[in-house]
Amino acid sequence: MPVNLNLLRAFGGFFFIFWTAFNTALVDMVGSEQQIPLSVVKLWASAFGGEIKSIAAKYSGSQLLQKKYKEYEKDVAIEEIDGLQLVKKLAKNMEEMFHKKSEAVRVSKDAYLKHEFDADLQYEYFNAVLINERDEEGNYLELGKEFILVPNDHFNNLPVNISLSDVQVPTNMYNKDPAIVNGVYWSESLNKVFVDNFDRDPSLIWQYFGSAKGFFRQYPGIKWEPDENGVIAFDCRNRKWYIQAATSPKDVVILVDVSGSMKGLRLTIAKQTVSSILDTLGDDDFFNIIAYNEELHYVEPCLNGTLVQADRANKEHFREHLDKLFAKGIGMLDIALNEAFNMLNEFNHTGQGSICSQAIMLITDGAVDTYDTIFAKYNWPDRKVRIFTYLIGREAAFADNLKWMACANKGFFTQISTLADVQENVMEYLHVLSRPKVIDQEHDVVWTEAYIDSTVSLHDKLADDQGLVLMTTVAMPVFSKQNETRSKGILLGVVGTDVPVKELLKTIPKYKLGIHGYAFAITNNGYILTHPELRPLYEEGKKRRKPNYSSVDLSEVEWEDRDDVLRNAMVNRKTGKFSMEVKKTVDKGKRVLVMTNDYYYTDIKGTPFSLGVALSRGHGKYFFRGNVTVEEGLHDLEHPDVSLADEWSYCNTDLHPEHRQMTQLEAIKRYLTGKEPLLQCDKELIQEVLFDAVVSAPIEAYWTSLALNKSENSDKGVEVAFLGTRTGLSRINLFVGPEQLTNQDFLTAEDKENIFNADHFPLWYRRAAEQIPGSFVYSIPFSTETANKSNVVTASTAIQLLDDRKSPVVAAVGIQMKLEFFQRKFWTASRQYFIIFQTINCYLIDNNGFILVSEDYQQTGYFFGEVEGAVMNKLLTMGSFKRITLYDYQAMCRTNKESSDSAQSLLDVSTAHFISSFPLFITEDPCRYLMAIVNPFFFFHLECLFLVEFNLCSWWHSDLTAKAQRLKQTLEPCDTEYPAFVSERTIKETTGNIACDDCFKSFVIQQIPSSNLFMVVVDNECFCDSIPPITMAPIEIRMSLLNCLAHNESLKCERLKSQKIRRRPESCHGFHPEENARECGGVSGLSAKPSLLLLALLLTIFSR
Repeated sequence: MPVNLNLLRAFGGFFFIFWTAFNTALVDMVGSEQQIPLSVVKLWASAFGGEIKSIAAKYSGSQLLQKKYKEYEKDVAIEEIDGLQLVKKLAKNMEEMFHKKSEAVRVSKDAYLKHEFDADLQYEYFNAVLINERDEEGNYLELGKEFILVPNDHFNNLPVNISLSDVQVPTNMYNKDPAIVNGVYWSESLNKVFVDNFDRDPSLIWQYFGSAKGFFRQYPGIKWEPDENGVIAFDCRNRKWYIQAATSPKDVVILVDVSGSMKGLRLTIAKQTVSSILDTLGDDDFFNIIAYNEELHYVEPCLNGTLVQADRANKEHFREHLDKLFAKGIGMLDIALNEAFNMLNEFNHTGQGSICSQAIMLITDGAVDTYDTIFAKYNWPDRKVRIFTYLIGREAAFADNLKWMACANKGFFTQISTLADVQENVMEYLHVLSRPKVIDQEHDVVWTEAYIDSTVSLHDKLADDQGLVLMTTVAMPVFSKQNETRSKGILLGVVGTDVPVKELLKTIPKYKLGIHGYAFAITNNGYILTHPELRPLYEEGKKRRKPNYSSVDLSEVEWEDRDDVLRNAMVNRKTGKFSMEVKKTVDKGKRVLVMTNDYYYTDIKGTPFSLGVALSRGHGKYFFRGNVTVEEGLHDLEHPDVSLADEWSYCNTDLHPEHRQMTQLEAIKRYLTGKEPLLQCDKELIQEVLFDAVVSAPIEAYWTSLALNKSENSDKGVEVAFLGTRTGLSRINLFVGPEQLTNQDFLTAEDKENIFNADHFPLWYRRAAEQIPGSFVYSIPFSTETANKSNVVTASTAIQLLDDRKSPVVAAVGIQMKLEFFQRKFWTASRQYFIIFQTINCYLIDNNGFILVSEDYQQTGYFFGEVEGAVMNKLLTMGSFKRITLYDYQAMCRTNKESSDSAQSLLDVSTAHFISSFPLFITEDPCRYLMAIVNPFFFFHLECLFLVEFNLCSWWHSDLTAKAQRLKQTLEPCDTEYPAFVSERTIKETTGNIACDDCFKSFVIQQIPSSNLFMVVVDNECFCDSIPPITMAPIEIRMSLLNCLAHNESLKCERLKSQKIRRRPESCHGFHPEENARECGGVSGLSAKPSLLLLALLLTIFSR
């Protein structure tokens, strides 16, 4: 009874104060438009703020943890991080790691034996597609012997054979072609090399050899699965690692004959040939395409007389323009050759381009002359510009002229009769360009830009987040070392190994970079190798690669550096420092943190990469060292609620197979107890882990006592308490059973933004660090779904060692509670004293303007400006909130594109490529195909019958034009601009009136003490429909929005011509005086398996 009387007296006293304030407010309102008393709103905010902070502090244990760190303050040494020394040390670590990986390919390149070609060689090898396959009688198929496969966690738990490699042969090649069999035979010696490499460096993953003949030897051996059409499209010679290692950078002019004789199928084949050539060009190459008849037609007119970098965007731009080519008139090749030579010469003198190899690709159905006067004028005697000629069609009347042109200019001639011939014949030029490198015997190590491995065997077998692995490849060419073939410069293939980007991140001590700090690396072209803001995937049903994911420039993520100062310094491999204010988005891009970053950068020697480190000013520039005994630390690491960041490298568990099953926590314990002396661990980091474990240990008993007290948290509103420290150590306590958690994913691997990752601290940690010390930051987690209806609220606060800005943030603690519990506390605090206002709407919003509480529950999680546009607009005008403009240069936008199934089918190389090298012939009589099945010689008869070339396109379209063209909605890369909003910290409260059409709308905004929250009370009787809502929807930055079409085209042209600073590869082998150029082409090579020809042909017919 005494307790109740005291409560009654306290309530009565508060009510008296409240009533006095209310009456004073009423007096103040007389004669004024203000209808909402600020003093009353302040009472509401104070009541709710006090209660919610009490709950957050109590259940998180924040005061206890702050006290414990204070007790150790005298034992702690605080150091300012030397950014330049840090980046140099990290670059050295990466250099050693890269060197170790490159040693694996250096050893592999020497595996070639002096094998004499044997056209009759019979050799049974493990074919990656056929292994373990049996016929109807249970016998193993030819080339499909038993091949033991065992799941291996080091290879994403795929079934592999770590004792043997196996061989993949593209579907369009015959498995037992003599060239394939001989190559597979001599490359068997790589088996031992691969196994020895893996024994020496157990962190290696896939090792492989890509043959110039087209087969691909992979270790460890794995089974490859064809697609639903029985096709494996993978050809190692099309991969960037192969092309980069085999050739030097090049400037290429492609000449396409569009005279009248090229109509129909010939022009289609010519376009496909150009497209295949573009596939072989990389970011170190430059090109242009000219179509010619009696006049010259630049495929992109604005690039008249110059070359552009062969990045993905430029190549796709030219591909789109290829579709606009049509054939007419007379071909004047002399004009085109003169233009090509002049362009290459002038471009070379500008100092742009590759400054290495130069080539002219001629695609035509004939040449009436050899044009030796032109070659004498521009190219002889040095023959620095190679001529590659592609004769389109079956007629051979002009073959001699075209072959002479190629042979006289150190090039190669080939004839392309069908779409199926295109890829194999285009590949020939790469081997010619590799000759100088081979003769020089220069085993240049090359590194690719970051890409996602998605070969058929891996892509289909792995889950999305496992299979789509970002990596770089280190590769090196393999040459014939026989003296008698040296001048011919015979390239045998390319050997390589993959290095996942996550391996690079393991060399980076995240704990030294601070909460917002990060490391990043770029290529010589300025493209990102690794950066926390790189988003290579998008999600639509399942994770998919963005088309331009491998060529995201540093300037597209560090976009505040408008003058590219940082980017250009890193591309030029300088060492230095740069500072700027940045706007970093968090929480799925919905929120923004504004801070000043100091950037430190240097080059990684032995690679084309440069490394940068970003440190945020303030607490991000300081590091502290604690000191406890190993015995104390080990004792407190034994608690079951302790965990460590899985993606941080405390100990290297990859070096020895027996360590790979260990968690980082287990590895630390065994290392400290001396049970695993072979473990290599970061001693400095482990010492800090021990310190954090000791200091934070008492909070476990504190949480346990709360959980055991039945009177506490009786309605189970608070579900989880958690803490994290700067060393990646975490503790979690559940106040409800695991099955009762509202948010089952919180603090699990599925919720990546809220756990310690290789490149960032948890979201709740990062946001708390920017909050005023002692206060909590509250938020509703954003859902990736359209309807953002989260049912929990997260609250967190930072723990600082000292009471100044230079103090490191040593930890963060927090709780997660039910949204319903949180909202009930708000309404209880705001309504229990004041219920007579019926003409207001109450909102609780956070410092980014998102609604946590509204009388309309459906508005929870919405941006306040969408609900109360007039009020948000006024708050922006008054300075209570700031609008910050952000840019996303990696966005994906929906667009409607016109599509035609017929055109798609005709030009789809994935179909055409697998049809045989026989004539592409289709008949309306299915019986003749059945005859072919019974009698394979029937194909020969058909070939003889149809030597007269006909227009395949007209036949194809005659049947398929009935399929109407339609609009297809697709996602395509785009640039977007969008706003974010942040409250002004210095403004705690304000009132305002908004002049609407026929009334004034009043509102009050009041900050909730010790939080990032604001109470907003709005008059709901005055409607401001004339003021539109404010949204955060991104707007695509489109040139087409410009009113003037001519200006639009001008800007587009300038974009194509503009070229960011890049650094050329240091190695160039474009020419060698001893090169033997007599082998310069003829009838193309590898035969196709007859049964595969039939299969591809039948698939083409019946798919119609």
